[in-house]
Amino acid sequence: MFPDLSYILHAIFGTAPDNAFSIVKTFGFLLFLSFLASGYLLYLELIRKEKNGQLKGRMELVTVYRPIDWTEIAIQVLINSLFAAKFVYIYQHFKEVNSDPAQVIFSTKGNWIIGAVVAALTAAYWIYKMNLQTDKEIKKSELFVRPVNRLYEITGLAALWGIIGSKLFSILENFGDFVRDPIGTFFSGSGLTIYGGLILAFIMVYRYVKSKGLHPVHMMDAIAPTLMIGYAVGRMGCHLSGDGDWGVVNELAKPSWFIFPDSWWAFDYPHNVINEGIKIEGCTYLHCSQLSPKVFPTPLYESLLAFIITGFLWLLRSRILVPGVLFFIYCLLNGIERITIESIRVNPRYQLLGFNPSFAQIIAFGLIILGTLGIIYCYKRNTDHQAKA
Repeated sequence: MFPDLSYILHAIFGTAPDNAFSIVKTFGFLLFLSFLASGYLLYLELIRKEKNGQLKGRMELVTVYRPIDWTEIAIQVLINSLFAAKFVYIYQHFKEVNSDPAQVIFSTKGNWIIGAVVAALTAAYWIYKMNLQTDKEIKKSELFVRPVNRLYEITGLAALWGIIGSKLFSILENFGDFVRDPIGTFFSGSGLTIYGGLILAFIMVYRYVKSKGLHPVHMMDAIAPTLMIGYAVGRMGCHLSGDGDWGVVNELAKPSWFIFPDSWWAFDYPHNVINEGIKIEGCTYLHCSQLSPKVFPTPLYESLLAFIITGFLWLLRSRILVPGVLFFIYCLLNGIERITIESIRVNPRYQLLGFNPSFAQIIAFGLIILGTLGIIYCYKRNTDHQAKA
């Protein structure tokens, strides 16, 4: 496995792991790629739906010039001083940062002498620039804003609230760990519950697109394949880093019908990022653990299924003409995929009506119901509209 970039380079070029490249964590990098992949598919869909007349732009009063003021100077001073203090501290204490970057980044640790110097220089520079200004009035203009022009805002909102929602739902799912160490648990780089991110990001993006006059139902259809591709890439990050989202122990013999590699049937996640399992003999790296016995590599299964579902949704997007149906198909397939995988995945279980579901299975079951009812409702509403016409 590849906890960070240094282990990837070690596998390719044979360079020593745990070097300066280890600051780039594999899961974080794949999470970044997941947002890029989602953003690209959304870009394509926004253009297509604008051409079809399903999404339309509108005239808006946009700020085209804003003079430098004391608020902007204060923000620049704060950002630059924080970056400088953290960057120098990371350089000076690389081993500490390498073992747990989040604990250092989201703490009061930093070289604050350097931070104060950079703050003073930043303030001096921006005050000088402010005094040179001749035009001190805010200028606004009426501009036509296309749906695709809102791509960065939509992607940014989804990324921000997706991460926050993932962390909050993870805390609910592992509340005991949070009670024991609330600060460490919240700012830890691990522990992200995908459904929490999807739910909270959906709510915030829905509010945004509605406020901008974009038809919510058509936007829901547009984001269906983008959500799935993001899920696929993100889950691959879980698998490649070995972040603990694996399955239960699998000591079953590989069946004859299973044509894929042995590691796809049962895997020991060597050099996993959370250092779980037994020590690898002769290993002197920072991450020297592997699982014993082996487990089902469920993140790999989920990633492959998510890529297949993404392709399926992408093929359907121009064939299904009833608004809303594509999104509810996404809900249905997502729920079926997750409720199935959870049966062989390690997760806390709950007593509910004689069953022992995980938190994710409860949400997945809700998605299956929502998807089924949503598809029926959309087709019925479309039939009623056609009858009235």
